[in-house]
Amino acid sequence: MGEILDRGSLLFASLAAIGVALLLQAGPIRFPFSFYTPLLLLAAVYVPGVLLLAVPIARLGALGTVFQRDYSPLLTCAAMAWSAAQIPLVLAVWTAPPMVFPILAAAVGLYFAVLMFFAVRTVFGTENGISAAIVCLSWIPLVAAFFLAGPLAMVFRLIASPFFLFFAFYYLRSEFSNLGQGLRSRQNFHRMMEAAAVNPHDGEAQYQLGLIYQQRRQSTEAIRRFQQAVTIDPTETDAHFQLGRIAYEQGRFQDALAHFQTVLQQDDKHSLNEIHRELGATHLSLGRPEDARRELEIYTGRREYDPEGLYHYGQTLEALGDPARAREMYTRAVEAARTAPRYRRRFTAKWSRLAQKQARKV
Repeated sequence: MGEILDRGSLLFASLAAIGVALLLQAGPIRFPFSFYTPLLLLAAVYVPGVLLLAVPIARLGALGTVFQRDYSPLLTCAAMAWSAAQIPLVLAVWTAPPMVFPILAAAVGLYFAVLMFFAVRTVFGTENGISAAIVCLSWIPLVAAFFLAGPLAMVFRLIASPFFLFFAFYYLRSEFSNLGQGLRSRQNFHRMMEAAAVNPHDGEAQYQLGLIYQQRRQSTEAIRRFQQAVTIDPTETDAHFQLGRIAYEQGRFQDALAHFQTVLQQDDKHSLNEIHRELGATHLSLGRPEDARRELEIYTGRREYDPEGLYHYGQTLEALGDPARAREMYTRAVEAARTAPRYRRRFTAKWSRLAQKQARKV
């Protein structure tokens, strides 16, 4: 999916979907749809439905902004995923006995769902659980379209008239061209960074590429880029910080501690003092609550309303045998998450849930 985002084309993905549908239609089994129907359903029903689901579930922001940014990348990935998933079905239409066709069709649907899981995770940068939830609910728009097939067919017949298409193209062509801008802008930025990364002395370009891969949950490539950045410039503090965060997420706490200590030496207020929060969480994971308290006291003193820091501080106090203060920190974490700006709630909701759960146990 990352390669599709970097080098893919919406036109190629659309032609692939139409080509596979034509191969299905050419077989001995007759399908109750036209060759363009799958692509039409993906473009007009499925992908917009996934975007509508993703905005509230993953807290991505304003629907209009998300639609303009992610519609064409997601449609490109979805069309390629559908085309790839249908290849076994195409072969089965020509070679397999009819009795195995329903079982294979179900397997193809499951394979498409797996591919869409990776597409959603890569395009939106969401966690595995959120990506799985979005894909599991993505059948809802298709079911709605099935029940509204009659009215939709009437609308599509009206839209298909040459008179309407001419005026729609004349007045809305700029809007249609903007639908592909999200994918083009991503690819242009990636190409510029790749070109800049050719310079063996440009650590910043490697760092920016690492951020792209990190946002897509492609940790291996992100680590490689960040490591190249610190090899070029050992004072690339941001790259050390991101290497520490990835190592912490992967459970490599000693590696995370080494990177975070390097960041602390270079800038003890890095990332709005978040280096102290990350150090505290790492010390706690290594079973060093006293060291964790030292770092988290500094952090919560400088940033009193960060739910993540307050949650980790509550865990530290609980490990040190101070349940009353731990409960206080959990309560403060919940309150901080509740009063956070709307655009921040995507990131703070997790810590609010964890803090509430932990407060009930203390």
